[in-house]
Amino acid sequence: MSWNWNSHGLPFLPGYTFEDVTKSAFHKPQTLAYKNGYALPLRPTVGIGQSPLLSAQLRLQELKQLPLQEADSSYDSYDSYDLQQCEDFIPAHVALDKKVLRFFAFFTEDVLFSPDEQYRVRPVVIYYFLEDDTMSIIEPSTENSGIPQGKRIKRQRLPKSEFGDYYTWTDLNVAMELEVYGVKYHVCDCDAFTKEFLTSEGIILNEPEPMPSDPYTIHRNKTMPYFTTPSDYDNLHQFHTMDRKVLRFFALWDDSQSLYGDKRPVIIHYYLVDDTIEVREEHEPNSSFPTCVLEMSKAEVQEYFSPQDFQLARASPCWADTSSCATATAHQTLLPDKLSHMELRQWNGSARSPRPRTDPRPRGVSLFCADVPPYNGFGSLEDSLQNCLSLLPEPKPGVALRKIVYSSCANHLADDMISIYEKSTRNSGIIGGKFLQKTRIPKPGSTTDNPQFYSPQDFIIGATVQVFGHRFVLTQADRYVLTYLESIQSHVPIETLESLRGV
Repeated sequence: MSWNWNSHGLPFLPGYTFEDVTKSAFHKPQTLAYKNGYALPLRPTVGIGQSPLLSAQLRLQELKQLPLQEADSSYDSYDSYDLQQCEDFIPAHVALDKKVLRFFAFFTEDVLFSPDEQYRVRPVVIYYFLEDDTMSIIEPSTENSGIPQGKRIKRQRLPKSEFGDYYTWTDLNVAMELEVYGVKYHVCDCDAFTKEFLTSEGIILNEPEPMPSDPYTIHRNKTMPYFTTPSDYDNLHQFHTMDRKVLRFFALWDDSQSLYGDKRPVIIHYYLVDDTIEVREEHEPNSSFPTCVLEMSKAEVQEYFSPQDFQLARASPCWADTSSCATATAHQTLLPDKLSHMELRQWNGSARSPRPRTDPRPRGVSLFCADVPPYNGFGSLEDSLQNCLSLLPEPKPGVALRKIVYSSCANHLADDMISIYEKSTRNSGIIGGKFLQKTRIPKPGSTTDNPQFYSPQDFIIGATVQVFGHRFVLTQADRYVLTYLESIQSHVPIETLESLRGV
């Protein structure tokens, strides 16, 4: 917006307004332009006819400072004149934005017709917002209190009196009563920011007071003593105390007096939760015996059993009536497990030492041994034997030390293979190099059924080694051979070490 009136000190009245007759430009400033291909509206910098905008003119506060900035030459120089500095005006809603005073308070509430409590202490937090002098009161929530808690008074200006006065931050302090809508809140303490702000404004704070505790809350937080009266007539007492507790006994079933009967190993499970018994017969795999589990409850046993009746190395008769077939059996308890042995000590006071259970049935177990077929000439002897022992191919067992000795006759310690190299001699007419590639060399007299191969213990200086019809005489060895064999001298004959040391 531009301003076309120039008063020249005259009042703004009809007949006192004049326009510039020399002005020839009356076009509007351009505010629409393109930037990077986008049409953008721009803010005008000048008015109509290039006249200055009101926003570009001096503010009233700047106009008031103009006389102060003029030099007073009648008294002093301009350099020594102290210009009054003008600070920018900051409104209260900007200077005090997000600045809140926090006070901790409580109020008491009478409880009627209750034998447990006479009054209740309810803590609250009072927030004072400095930007608009509003306040809010929040009550922290307590679990299972049964009282509607949370925001008691929403953010608003709280009335101070009936004459229209409101509370301000100058009315707040520590250890004081604050009455709001008929409820008296006793302020106990405040946070660090509130203390610093009130102290900086010249308010002397009172001594903070401790927050009193609610008697009923203290009573609820105490651990309530409880006592369970033992009762032998409680139907659920055994279920609650003995659930998932099972006594396991390893016993022998003596059925030798019946036709085709014998002694069989069984496992007896005694469930303490309902005093039921389970007898499970043990069978080995492929024994052709059907799996049989005999379960007996209190109603199926004429004489009820208890844990006191199960003694180690003692026969316990049982009568089971299943499928209209009465069978008298006797179980001899020999060995319980560890937990059952501890339970028996608690029930009986003492328990006999368990003795190992022996199976009286003769067991003619014959191990199947597969015959090893003769060597067919394909691969090594170990590979052919491994194919007979397992259908899945497995690596050959190696040794932990994987070292190689290089010489004219090299012994590979990883798999006991030997390679022979011949040194070349000039003008000898014999081509040197590899004489025998890496392979295992059988000893003389070795067979395919029981092969015996050369090992490092057989290489004695001066000995003759037969290699597939060729004879080699060992003349010397390097220093490393002696060092390695001395490190495993417990597996090397003393003759081999003495021959190497004499070289």
